[in-house]
Amino acid sequence: MNGMLFAILAATLATVLAGIGSAKGVGGAAQTAMGVLSEDSSMFGKMLVLTLLPGTQGLYGFIVGFIIMISCGILGGDAPSLAQGLSYLAASLAIGIGGMISGFAQGKAAVAGISMCAKDEKNFSKAMVSITLVEIYALLAFIVSLLMVISIPGIKM
Repeated sequence: MNGMLFAILAATLATVLAGIGSAKGVGGAAQTAMGVLSEDSSMFGKMLVLTLLPGTQGLYGFIVGFIIMISCGILGGDAPSLAQGLSYLAASLAIGIGGMISGFAQGKAAVAGISMCAKDEKNFSKAMVSITLVEIYALLAFIVSLLMVISIPGIKM
C-alpha cells in the first residue's frame, strides 16, 4: 500500500485550510476598506496594502501543497510509501491549521487597522505594524510545514 491518498489529502489540507483563512481575512478587510473608499478614494493605496496582508496565509499553504505534489509523485515520479504519505499529512497540518487561524486573526486586525486609518491617515504605519505582528505566526507555521515536507523524501518503509 502506498501513501498517495494521504499525500493528496495533505496537499489539499495545506492549500484549502490556509486559503479559507486568507479568504475570510481578506474578505472582511475588503468590506471595511470599501466603506472607507466610498468616503475618500484617495486612500486606495493604503487600503489595498492593509487588505492584502491577510492573503499571505493562502500563499504559504499553496507553496506547501505544491511542494507536496512535486515530492510525492502527483506531478510525476514515484508514489510515496505509506509512512511518507502520513508524514506529508502531518506536515501539512501546521500551515493548514496555523494559516487558517492566523488568517482569521489577521483579517480582524486589518479591519481594526483600516478603521483606525479612516479616522486619521497618520495611523497607517501603526496599523501596518499591528497587522504584521499576526504574520509572524503564519510564517512560523509555514516554516515548520516547509521544513518537515522537504525532509520527508528520506523516509524509508
